[in-house]
Amino acid sequence: MVLKSNHTISLQKHWLLRAISLASITLLILFFHPAVKAEESKPERGEFIGAMDVEYPDWFKVSFMELEEDVAEAAAEGKRLMLIFHQSGCPYCNAFVERNLAQKDIEETLKTKFDVIELNMWGDREVVSVGGETYSEKEFAKALSVQFTPTILFLNEQGKLALRLNGYYGPDRFRAALEYVTNKMEDQQAFSEFLEAKSGPASEQSLVTRSYFTGPIEQLSDRPGAGDKPLLVLFEQGDCKNCETLHDKILSKPESQTLLSEFDVYQIDMWGHDSFKTPAGVDTTGREWSKELDVSYAPTMILYAADGTEVIRSESFFKTFHTQSILDYVVSEAWREEASFQRYISARADEFREQGEDVNIWDKIE
Repeated sequence: MVLKSNHTISLQKHWLLRAISLASITLLILFFHPAVKAEESKPERGEFIGAMDVEYPDWFKVSFMELEEDVAEAAAEGKRLMLIFHQSGCPYCNAFVERNLAQKDIEETLKTKFDVIELNMWGDREVVSVGGETYSEKEFAKALSVQFTPTILFLNEQGKLALRLNGYYGPDRFRAALEYVTNKMEDQQAFSEFLEAKSGPASEQSLVTRSYFTGPIEQLSDRPGAGDKPLLVLFEQGDCKNCETLHDKILSKPESQTLLSEFDVYQIDMWGHDSFKTPAGVDTTGREWSKELDVSYAPTMILYAADGTEVIRSESFFKTFHTQSILDYVVSEAWREEASFQRYISARADEFREQGEDVNIWDKIE
């Protein structure tokens, strides 16, 4: 039996306590080390809310995507050709099918007056344009500057564009578009003029007023083409429920207000007769400028870079995330690097979700 001296026992206790202290320090370092802490506190990925699957009707034309032949076949039956660009998970495409096509009169008009062909704006099927150029679906969408879905193109009997709808139009407005195209009105008047004649004179009710408007339209000419900020021009009209919704439910949100502060914001009465000068110094009226820019929907937002370049326009009804993304697309100048707004908005949604924020692309705002 070997007896240990008090000195040996003391040394053993010393090293044991030191080992325990080192272990404790190591645990504390691991716990508080930024890399470890960041890993532990990394937010859970946010949800993506609002995407909706779409099933297109079986009466849509099954096409070989030779569009010149499709135009000729439609014309031989007394019809015109309608192309609809869509994408997976698009709630606006879903609304077009479940709200518009669910209306019996709309369905019957499309069946009897049109051949309808669907195209996936990210698809790889081969498409031959009326001019004989060969594209993939996604290349064709890019060539046509398709930025929103659904985008609908109505072609006449010669394969020329009769009317284009960028984004979702509700049943009533879509009915008006069908009437315009089936009656072959495109050579007689602009779609905006047709809508005005159909609905009667624009309301005398005043336009909405908001504090974030940079100034009255007469001051627009003080911004000579280029400015220190990008430019947002809102084309609106009196007695416009969608205009009120845009301002009260979307642009009033804090994030929207932050983005709007980066713009010069001007409001145009799209039916107005009062004279003013455009940023290019041209004398015009709201009515004339709307016609020149082919604005037919209230509200329409046209967004320009600070140098006066038109970047993008929203001419149908979009909800909060899409509207804010349109503003951010211009403010951030992301459009200079990413020509596709849809790719940009997808990346923006992913960035929000990585930070743990939910993204709702179909929020209920009405």
